[in-house]
Amino acid sequence: MSTAVMSRAVRRRWWWFLWSVLVVLAIGIAVYFVTPYVTGGSAVPIDKNIVGYYLSLVVHSVPAGLTLIIGPWQFVPRLRARFPRLHRVLGRVYLISVVAAAAAAAYSTAVTPSGFALQVAFTMLIVAWLYTGFQAYRTIRGGQVQLHRVWMIRNYSLTFAAVTLRLYLLLGVQLFPSVPFKDVYTASGWAALLGNALVAEYFIIHRTLAPLARRRPRAETTTSEPPQPAAPGR
Repeated sequence: MSTAVMSRAVRRRWWWFLWSVLVVLAIGIAVYFVTPYVTGGSAVPIDKNIVGYYLSLVVHSVPAGLTLIIGPWQFVPRLRARFPRLHRVLGRVYLISVVAAAAAAAYSTAVTPSGFALQVAFTMLIVAWLYTGFQAYRTIRGGQVQLHRVWMIRNYSLTFAAVTLRLYLLLGVQLFPSVPFKDVYTASGWAALLGNALVAEYFIIHRTLAPLARRRPRAETTTSEPPQPAAPGR
């Protein structure tokens, strides 16, 4: 077996491993944090005295949980090729859920008691979430499949901020017990937003754009080769 084949096999195994971790975390966080809202509780402290605050979080949690669970399956090439209609239906459900979750999050962000710094982070997240979702929809409607995938990577990285924020929050509370919860929450929000955006761009450049750039010179070289002269007749 050649080194190139082994390298592809190793990359494929790493891809499936990371994808599996993504799915487990997405489903786990969705179930752990959405379920309490649906049953009238909360996995984190919530000030229910603020008018509409808790309700907006409940309305946000259900479609946001759907986006977390649906997203990873949309990136599996084999599933896209085998079930294209299901891919399109789930894509529509995903984007509608993004809009619904973002609308509810806009209100909860406006009234959150966690402070201005976190409001700025959440506002940036909401705007970027809606913008990348719109670009993903626009590009697929225009038949620009590769650009659609790029924008969906960006969009889901922002969706997955719901997971990384809570991981940072749980870790921060354990490592810094003397730091106020509000400060740990704010730092976790910013880390999730910026960290996920950077990871998405790294993945796009090295796993999506770089292979295309490597294939393009080879294709151009092949098409630019001058035609071979015909053999002279006898």
